Amino acid sequence: MGNGKKLAVSWITFSCCEDSTIVFVEMLNDHFFEWKEKMDFKYFPVLKSKNNDFTGTDVAFVEGAIATKEDEDRLKDIREKSKRIVAIGSCACTGLPSAQRNSFDESTKREIMMIVERFGHLEKVHPIKDIVKVDYSVPGCPMDEKMFYAALDKLLAEFDVK
Repeated sequence: MGNGKKLAVSWITFSCCEDSTIVFVEMLNDHFFEWKEKMDFKYFPVLKSKNNDFTGTDVAFVEGAIATKEDEDRLKDIREKSKRIVAIGSCACTGLPSAQRNSFDESTKREIMMIVERFGHLEKVHPIKDIVKVDYSVPGCPMDEKMFYAALDKLLAEFDVK
């Protein structure tokens, strides 16, 4: 029997293919009734279209790499408003594959510079740990489900959610 306390969670996606979001939604097929008793989905656009608000977020699950100044600023705001941040998937953890342009040769970099500048992208694409402190990481493309469950279990225990 639970203690009535819920973990306030948010799910945010930056530059990536959003495969970990899809995996999470699939995980809900098996865990919805259990998790709805343990988690309050604060900001989760893929699950709800209204009342998405970071206020009171305990844990922000952040998927994707940081490619723009706007994304960088938003991530810093998320860090400020969240007690814990979990990097979800390869792009959030390492930057790749979203950051593949970081390793382009000089000729290719010059060729794409107009597009990079036009869309306000940073010179390099960054994993989220380059921008803010990350408390937990769940690598993989898509995320490793076993590692997600392990991180979630640790967070539920840390926030005393039973």
